[in-house]
Amino acid sequence: MTSPRNAKPKLTTGKIAENRRARFDYEISDTLEAGIVLTGTEVRSLRNGKAQITESYASPEKGELWLVNSYIPEYVQANQFNHAERRPRKLLVSKKELSRLTGEVQRAGNTIVPLKIYFNERGLVKLLLGLGKGKSKVDKRQTMKKRDWQREKSRLMKSHYK
Repeated sequence: MTSPRNAKPKLTTGKIAENRRARFDYEISDTLEAGIVLTGTEVRSLRNGKAQITESYASPEKGELWLVNSYIPEYVQANQFNHAERRPRKLLVSKKELSRLTGEVQRAGNTIVPLKIYFNERGLVKLLLGLGKGKSKVDKRQTMKKRDWQREKSRLMKSHYK
């Protein structure tokens, strides 16, 4: 059986989704990699390259770390036993990392934000988490000014040395 010409190839390694807004909204101080407990239809849907983690966050509850409000669409070719799109998903981290993250969240008022969901070299789904503190409007404006200045500076340098 041949595949259609315009069909997208299924992902086996690489980035599935990235939370680009997180680095703008949060001051990320530390990152760590975590595994995710998924059902079969969720993995198949991720292989199609569809997921959304922009509004999600990780929450430590009862000695476990959970990913809340992430969106993995239903797998189109599944039967009635498909997964719920926005269900909480358990994250796999070591007890040492979990206790450290729990302490940071409670003590310093930090938030655990998902930065990227991807397939690693072995084909397993991993989530890059960032530990960060929310930025104020002033900080966001300063970030925008820095970014605009860097863009303008590179434009000027490019036109000057042309």
